[in-house]
Amino acid sequence: MGCIIGSLAGSVACCFGSAACSLCCACCPSCKNSTSTKIVFSLFLLVGTIISWIMLAPGLKTTLAKVPGLCDGVGIDHIAKTDSLIKCEDVVGYEAVYRVCFSMTMFFLLFAILMFNVKSSKDPRAKIQNGFWFFKLLILIGICIGAFFIPSGSFVSVWMVFGMIGAFLFIFIQLILLVDFAHTWNESWIDNHEETDNKMWFCGLAFFTLLFYGLYITFLSLQFIFYTNGGDKSSCDLPKFFLSFNIILCLIVSVLSILPKIQEGNNKSGLLQSSVISLYTLYLTWSALTNNIDVACNPTISEILNKTGIISSSNQSEENSVKSDWTAIAGFLIFLICVLYSSIRNSSKSRALGLGGGETETTEISSGGDAESGESKVWDNEEEVVAYSYSFFHIQLCLASLYIMMTLTHWFKPSGDAVVMEPNQPAMWVKICSSWVCFALYIWTLVAPLILADRDFS
Repeated sequence: MGCIIGSLAGSVACCFGSAACSLCCACCPSCKNSTSTKIVFSLFLLVGTIISWIMLAPGLKTTLAKVPGLCDGVGIDHIAKTDSLIKCEDVVGYEAVYRVCFSMTMFFLLFAILMFNVKSSKDPRAKIQNGFWFFKLLILIGICIGAFFIPSGSFVSVWMVFGMIGAFLFIFIQLILLVDFAHTWNESWIDNHEETDNKMWFCGLAFFTLLFYGLYITFLSLQFIFYTNGGDKSSCDLPKFFLSFNIILCLIVSVLSILPKIQEGNNKSGLLQSSVISLYTLYLTWSALTNNIDVACNPTISEILNKTGIISSSNQSEENSVKSDWTAIAGFLIFLICVLYSSIRNSSKSRALGLGGGETETTEISSGGDAESGESKVWDNEEEVVAYSYSFFHIQLCLASLYIMMTLTHWFKPSGDAVVMEPNQPAMWVKICSSWVCFALYIWTLVAPLILADRDFS
């Protein structure tokens, strides 16, 4: 139901095909067809995410129930008595988030299968990838409407398992994008220093490296203070182990990144990258701690603010027992940055994973105008070879939909109430194991050039 309302805005942006995209981009600089397509698909995901967030708004169920004929008629008391196919509680809360994200997952999975092994824009399927936006929108809306007619039953519990697996995999994609961003950032500023002989570029790298390590130490200290002090109720041994092990791994990657032997094999490695990875894995650790079923070692944000004296007990609302949205907000911001970075990145990381096409710098054929003269705002740069793997891009958005689903619902285990969730112990282990694997993957990027000396990692 929510998809119908929110998706109308997307249809205004790009209605029928690539020509409509060109009209929409008339006031924007010229861009590649591959770039504009990734941006529009990302906007589909972003709109679905916003709709999912709206479905969690407090009091939405009561508001919908007051609208005559919308779901269950008038009056919230009518909800329990109706035999309607769609009930008001089905279109709000965590279950609505699950259904909207399910529809986005199936939509992107459909296109991942449809676009498998597309080599260039000469493939007829490439026209489907880069156009027909209005019909894609109709397909997404249709899937979303159908998702709300799926009987509840075990749907939520089963889909939560798929969500944890998909979100677990997307975290790895986030790590790859973060490492790529850190490497690109470090290399770009070093090149600028060599070209201009301006020491400010090195000072900038040093500043952000110290900033990230400073944030790491600050947030680590706060987590030790608030998540390892259960008083007489609990010794909080598990949070202490998680945080202590994170420190050890942070020290390992920091030392490895500056070893002379590592620098010989990978001259792009440095403390900037290790600081970014350490801060990201600390976020994963914090997110894992918020799923700890030991309540004494898992305070709410309101309880933390009360301990620090920022707010008093008298100012706390009756909703303080419900977990705060801070972890969801942080996760959403990281997700948004990664998706936007992936959309505008000229060289897709799918090529680095062996899933993409080749470079397309020499294929700058205008579609509907002269790209050099600026008459065409969106031009075809994939007539010889695709700039990125279409299937891998849709798989990435498919996993991103599952990641957003778990993030918005705090990775919590659904309870009987549509808007109440409980800490989920398996989710805690999924996220903490993700942080360890992230460290392992980053360490591999440091030592791989030494172990596999015959391969070109440039």
